[in-house]
Amino acid sequence: MWTLFRRVVPPTEVIRLQGGGRRRAGDRECLAAIIFVATSGCTWRQLPPVFGPAWPTVYRRFARWSRDRVWARFHRVVLDELGARGARSTPSVCGRKRGLLTGPNPTDRGKSGSKIHLITDRNGLPLSLGISGANMHDSLGLQPLVRSIPPIRSRRGPRRRRPAKLHADKGYDYDHLRRWLRGRGIRHRIARKGIESSTRHGRHRWVVERIVSWLAGCRRLHRRYERKAEHFLALVGIAAILICHRRLGT
Repeated sequence: MWTLFRRVVPPTEVIRLQGGGRRRAGDRECLAAIIFVATSGCTWRQLPPVFGPAWPTVYRRFARWSRDRVWARFHRVVLDELGARGARSTPSVCGRKRGLLTGPNPTDRGKSGSKIHLITDRNGLPLSLGISGANMHDSLGLQPLVRSIPPIRSRRGPRRRRPAKLHADKGYDYDHLRRWLRGRGIRHRIARKGIESSTRHGRHRWVVERIVSWLAGCRRLHRRYERKAEHFLALVGIAAILICHRRLGT
């Protein structure tokens, strides 16, 4: 993982002409500490000293990398590696996970929360991610997710950014979304309300539900602790990176 991360981490070498000062904490140690916080769910202040850098240093590095969109570039690098090995298929499934971007959660007595939107391929690799308030309708997140699918490498042919076909559940059953997808040359398979059974569409939906359970493996996502939306989105991206990176080892 560190080998891939070195491709996207910005250079921050500081040369002190007069000498003195403390030695800068290494990026590799900070990366390990950030992943530990994301997976264990501990607070920044509870970070064990075994990682080396103190928690304020790790948090500042995490905030700067989030601001510079390092995690989004890292996610794309891992997807490129999977695409070059032929482990990625055409994007085909759109899904969601319920969870400054917060709003009253209609499933949790109106408590403030966030919702995670995602698009995966048919093999269950997260391709595009987004967050919104918990009261935002799922259909409003479809177009931004499709636009943000990165051009990913493949074993043969040019990079592909648009999926050939997209599956979605009844939450996206709107004519304007179907027209928008057809205008972009994307075939759609959206379940229709009151007509189709939810069990019939489940043969595609289970892929997204599995990704939702895998994202829950990062305990830092169980609750929204981060006040800044970019920090919470960065943690979602780290969880997606870990899911994709595990596929590289299989």
